[in-house]
Parts: sequence; structure tokens; C-alpha cells
Amino acid sequence: MIARTCLSAEADEYRDGCWQREGTRQVETAFDAERFVERVGFAACLTDSRRPGPSLYVAVCGRRDAVMPRNVQKDPEASHTWMLKDDLVRRGKVFYGKLARVRTMFLAPRMIPHFHAVWGMRRAAEPARLSRPAQALLRVLRREWEIATSDLRDDSGVKDRKKFIRALDELQAAMLVVPSEVYYQPKFTYIWSLAVGRFPTELRRRMSRDVALREIARCFLSAAGMTVPGELARVTGLSRVEAGLGNRALVAEGFATTPARGVYVLSRWQRVACDTDARQVGSMD
Repeated sequence: MIARTCLSAEADEYRDGCWQREGTRQVETAFDAERFVERVGFAACLTDSRRPGPSLYVAVCGRRDAVMPRNVQKDPEASHTWMLKDDLVRRGKVFYGKLARVRTMFLAPRMIPHFHAVWGMRRAAEPARLSRPAQALLRVLRREWEIATSDLRDDSGVKDRKKFIRALDELQAAMLVVPSEVYYQPKFTYIWSLAVGRFPTELRRRMSRDVALREIARCFLSAAGMTVPGELARVTGLSRVEAGLGNRALVAEGFATTPARGVYVLSRWQRVACDTDARQVGSMD
């Protein structure tokens, strides 16, 4: 709640526009959802106003105080967000998966190299960093490229449900595997694919960790207007030290100012430019 109470009214209004927390700019279609993800750079799927950062669910609701009900199955907004998520997974134009600290997120293609530079894994490091169950799943996926959940469990030999889920989470967090399709009949299942098969250019692009931290911070601040202590770390899964490094790099280049410790604000000239861009984008929606 600290991140909410410390925000200025100006920053909250700025976020309403950029994060589409307004009734006049709700996300309704898969195309809307893809444009939303591309605009903000990265977003959660089903988080509500109690967590910071852009959220597809909040953009579907079109209000900043949206709260997920206890019975999500009967909530039309939650159900619509879930169906949009399935559509985005099928279309494959944005990255979707459980990333840092098991956060389920969407990434715009332009942000994939930056997140991969921080959380991705080179092939040479896999034997040391991946668990044996995760390595078993990865061997099957590299042989098959696409496979349903039940077949992946059988072919990998990882029969224990908890170990299997943990292994999948490991592979998603390392940006090695993504869901590429979801079916509900005859039973619910995901189809899993190698991430590099969907985003080969983005995942093969190399950059330093410092550059990646700066660009992740820039992406968040551009759509947030200001950020308060710990907020960037909570949204992205970065450590607070690394989030601070990214934000301070923006201050060093004049992109942001820091009026108080841990608080970063878009420089005035940049705020005006972003406001203009947001109005232009809004006029095209």
C-alpha cells in the first residue's frame, strides 16, 4: 500500500491514461490487449489495484480501483481477461509466461531482450542452474518443439505433479519455454513450446545487464510518471538494489529526477513528450 499512498494526484492521473484505467479506453479485444502490452512494455495478467504496475485485468475493467472478486469464475471481467489471455497466447505476438519470482507477465517484443538479459539462461549454464526434472522437460521440448502437458509429463518421466510444475516454472522463469496454445476440450491442457521458436530474434540479442536494468526502469517510468521506493522491484521481480541501479542510470542521463530518496519522476520535458504521445495514441484507438 505504500506505493499507492505516496503517489501524487498527477501521477495517478497520468497512470490512468497510460495504463488504461479509464472507462473510455477499456481493453475489449485481443488486438486492444496487444496494443496495451506494446504501449506499457510489460504488464501483469490478473492482478488488481492492490498490486502496483500495469495490469490487463485492470485495463479490462477500465477503473483504477478494480479489485478481483473471491469467486473469479462468475466475474465477467475476470473471465473476459482470462479469455483474452488465451487469445494472446494463441496469437503469439507478445511474450507470456511465469517470469521473475513466478510472476505471470506479458512482455512486448521490444522488452524481451532486456528481461532475457536479466533472467535468461545460456545453454552452457543449464546443467548447473536447472534442476534435473527441468532438464528432462527441456530435452523433450528440444526434440518435439511443441507438446501437450500430459505428453510432456509422460515423455520426460517426471510423474510427480509438484516436481513437474516446479520444473515448468523454472523453464518459464529462464525464458526457455512458453505456452503456445490452450485447449479446454476434451480436457484442459496447455501446449508448450520453446520460447526461441516464437521469438528467435529477440531472445538471441545480447546486451549487458546494466543496459537491461536501465531500459526496464525506463519502460516502467515512461508509463508510470513516477515511481516510489520498492515499486519497480515489486512490479518486475528485480532486487531493490538492481531496481535502484536502473533508476539512477535514468537520472544520470537526465531522463528522470529524484526529488527524494527512492522516488523517481520523469523529467519535465519528458513528461510533456509522453503526454503528447499518449494523446496521439488515444486518438487512434
